[in-house]
Amino acid sequence: MDAVIHLANVKENRELFLDANIKGTFYLLDACRESGHIKQYIQAGSDARAGIYYYPQPCPIDENHPHSGYPGYYPLSKVLEEVMCEQFRIQYRMPITVLRFSWVHANDDILAHITLKEPNFGVPVWKDWAVTPAQKKMFKDGTDGVACLLHPDGSAGKRQIVGIKDVVKSIMLSIGNPTAVGEAFNVSGPAPFAYDVVADYVAKKLNLPVVNFVVSEFNDFCIDMNKSRSVLGFNPEYDIFRIVDEAVEFRKSGRKRLKNLYPG
Repeated sequence: MDAVIHLANVKENRELFLDANIKGTFYLLDACRESGHIKQYIQAGSDARAGIYYYPQPCPIDENHPHSGYPGYYPLSKVLEEVMCEQFRIQYRMPITVLRFSWVHANDDILAHITLKEPNFGVPVWKDWAVTPAQKKMFKDGTDGVACLLHPDGSAGKRQIVGIKDVVKSIMLSIGNPTAVGEAFNVSGPAPFAYDVVADYVAKKLNLPVVNFVVSEFNDFCIDMNKSRSVLGFNPEYDIFRIVDEAVEFRKSGRKRLKNLYPG
């Protein structure tokens, strides 16, 4: 074995996250150290370690942004995992690469996020922000629609996600790449998206109405991809429109979502 790619994780689970995320990462790092023959260890990091939508952010968020996870077991674990990686690199000169994935989307995840019907995928949970009688009636009646996240000032929320195929590409570009060793890289889509633009696009694709939700607990953010592009040669191909298009095709094909073992 030459390389280890550590992707295993649980999310908001108080009973499991210490054993799976923290101890699991430590034992794997320590086993690699003891083996003496691992040429590269790749750690799945996350933009959650930077707080993303929870805090007001510099735009864009680059790799030098300090660890500042939002409240939760998952972001705490992503910070602690990275700190362990940093120390194993310093103390034992281990050849470690950290890839900080944005929110990863596959299959019809984006539609499960942005439409009102189940399954709910990620945050915000639109039902929690339904305040008008018309909004509440849609959830009561099971009427579908496309959510548009707005700030209290009426402007559309902005965020950045990444497609699963771009995630795989970033891993393959990192393996065996000596310039990636000892470094952390942001891995996200080519650009952030605005909810009003995406909501209109999805609404036309699915012939659904757009429903505006004012969400006060959301801060815009975007991810700096300059280091990943220049050092790894990583140029993500899946912008939000391509992610939506493939999600629509996934549903049209009749394929079913697998049980989501990693909600959020």
